[in-house]
Amino acid sequence: MKDLEPETPFEINDYIRLEQMPHFLCPGCGHGIALRALLWAVHELQIDKDKLAVVSGIGCSGRLSAYIDANTFHTTHGRPLAFATGLALARPDLHVIVITGDGDSLAIGGNHLIHACRRNLNLTCMMLNNEIYGMTGGQVSPTTSSNRYTTTTPAGNTEPVFDACALASAAGASFVGREVTMQVTGLKNLMRGAIEHHGFSFVEVISDCTEIYGRKNDLGMSPEMMLSQKATMRPEAYRNTVDVPFRPNALECGVLTQKDRPEYGSAYREMTANLRAKGKQHG
Repeated sequence: MKDLEPETPFEINDYIRLEQMPHFLCPGCGHGIALRALLWAVHELQIDKDKLAVVSGIGCSGRLSAYIDANTFHTTHGRPLAFATGLALARPDLHVIVITGDGDSLAIGGNHLIHACRRNLNLTCMMLNNEIYGMTGGQVSPTTSSNRYTTTTPAGNTEPVFDACALASAAGASFVGREVTMQVTGLKNLMRGAIEHHGFSFVEVISDCTEIYGRKNDLGMSPEMMLSQKATMRPEAYRNTVDVPFRPNALECGVLTQKDRPEYGSAYREMTANLRAKGKQHG
């Protein structure tokens, strides 16, 4: 694949189902920015929409697949990677992308994520981390920052934060990266690299929930929360621009892990071909 010519700029309306508009996302939600970055990467890679399959689960992130004009699957809570595994094995000619959330993939779907990383099947997982169960009532999630208030932690969260990228790397994902919605071009480039990579790619996107999470924790609206991304995620580039950061601990961004290891689908097809060949010889 190669870059499109300059005279064919990216137009998001070419990749979404306009009949699904207006979308259901709250004002200031970072998920729409993440969706734009993903589709921008798809555009640059010149992926035919008939060859694109997007699988999502339950939650605010799960709704995004319905807006994409491609082969889309809105599946059950925590199970998008399980559905995508079967799809990628059955149709290796497709570009399979999973859109999931921090609760969807790290809580009920945590086991599926671990084994998807371990298998290293050729698909891309984009996890939108807004630190909250935004759609289902504002409950605490595995990535909710310490001392933050949610409907299930009225005195503040005492559980440690789950580092999704460290988990994915340790479990065997051959491409792992992280980016913030503030850096749209950087996120687009990261998603492009993840899609191009042959193997399991995991990208964590730090996405703000202004209405359910930000309002409850007095973090301001979208502009203030985006400024906090600058201060805590990229302090070397932007300096400290807020007094109370959204996330107390800075997290490294960009490509965190990239390595070559056997891809599960190719290895499985080679193994079955060898078995069939042996069966014919002994037949």
